[in-house]
Amino acid sequence: MSAVTACISFGSNLGDRHATLAGAYESLTRDPAIRPLRASRLYETAPVGGPDGQGRFLNTVLAVETDLDPHALLVRCMTVEREFRRERKIRWDARTLDLDVLLYGDAIIATADLEVPHPRLHLRRFVLVPLADVAADMTHPVLGESIATLLAHLPVEPGDVYPIADTWT
Repeated sequence: MSAVTACISFGSNLGDRHATLAGAYESLTRDPAIRPLRASRLYETAPVGGPDGQGRFLNTVLAVETDLDPHALLVRCMTVEREFRRERKIRWDARTLDLDVLLYGDAIIATADLEVPHPRLHLRRFVLVPLADVAADMTHPVLGESIATLLAHLPVEPGDVYPIADTWT
């Protein structure tokens, strides 16, 4: 298999969020089949959906070059989530770590355990803003629009996404 550019979102709203994201980056990229290309800025964002009373998230996106197939990349992401004590009890509940495969080259995948492109990425500023930092020119393979164009068409909500650091790795 030849190398593919993939984009992975990182999010955390429990515990030492920054340390968790940095540790997850180290753990994920320790795999020689996952090579970092570009990391977005670090953003603080309001929680979307899920139970009330959650803390704000730190979100970022990492573009990688990978030799893993998309399902193997998902398994690797889920292994890192477990390493950082991710629990899946209530959908969209607070979490120590959330890793999502947003894009995998120009692949369109719809299986029981993986949907690529991520089915809601074009609707969420907390995903599109950091994704545009690393892949503004990538085309959403279903919608046929660049990430920059999708972001430009998404309404801005006051206080929903703002940068807090230029680097997080």
